[in-house]
Amino acid sequence: MITRLSLSAFCVALFLSSPAAANATGRVVLRENVSREHRDQLVNKLRKITGSTKLTFANNGALSLDSTETNKGSKSARSLLASAVNGNTLIILEDASSRVDVAFCRVVPGRWIKGNAAGLSVYVILIDFTDFEQITGDEAARQAFDVGWGVLHEVDHVVMNSGDTEVDGHVGECEDHINKMRAELGLPLRASYFFTTSALRSDPNFNTRFVRLPFEQRDASSRRLKRYWLAWDFNVVGGFASPLNRLARSSADIF
Repeated sequence: MITRLSLSAFCVALFLSSPAAANATGRVVLRENVSREHRDQLVNKLRKITGSTKLTFANNGALSLDSTETNKGSKSARSLLASAVNGNTLIILEDASSRVDVAFCRVVPGRWIKGNAAGLSVYVILIDFTDFEQITGDEAARQAFDVGWGVLHEVDHVVMNSGDTEVDGHVGECEDHINKMRAELGLPLRASYFFTTSALRSDPNFNTRFVRLPFEQRDASSRRLKRYWLAWDFNVVGGFASPLNRLARSSADIF
């Protein structure tokens, strides 16, 4: 989901301090506030998902893709990023680590103050890299839910204008697209748009409240459906307005 903001001070500050964004040759640009460590983490995850081993961010922050044909990685993910890089919308990637209003990833509309000669619309993807360090659970599911997947989810909202569901038991249009990418990599698919309370016990001495998110994959030999779980502390990750005793919207707020 794209969170609509009006005349935000964040958007004003962003474009006054980032004139290079308007001149970038690609339409996906990494802000200068993203550390080398976090940039490398994002690059490595996106390379693994797409199979594009030369994917990188140029000196001006613009995302550069490997145009070489490959049978590795997700073809759908490569196609999505290519559409974003060559599209008519500027996408800014911003480090929002440890911000209480961001859970994993979130996309908001930006607003030009100056320098928009090309007439581009702009969106900002806020990335809380530290939230992904809070995840625990089955390894197969962890491979299907990391910062690379989070960014792709938000890019899909912008490029494909895809929506999220409000119906329990569905994953929504956007996660359908992301699940196709997971399937191309042989990874478990996200089974729910919503997270729920977890049976994990918390230490009574700490204010911890665990939630969990399901992923599923059918075993090729037995044809049995296997379920995998991810869990995290609701209080540490933050970014959620809904009380814990209700199902909370996830993709916009958890990616």
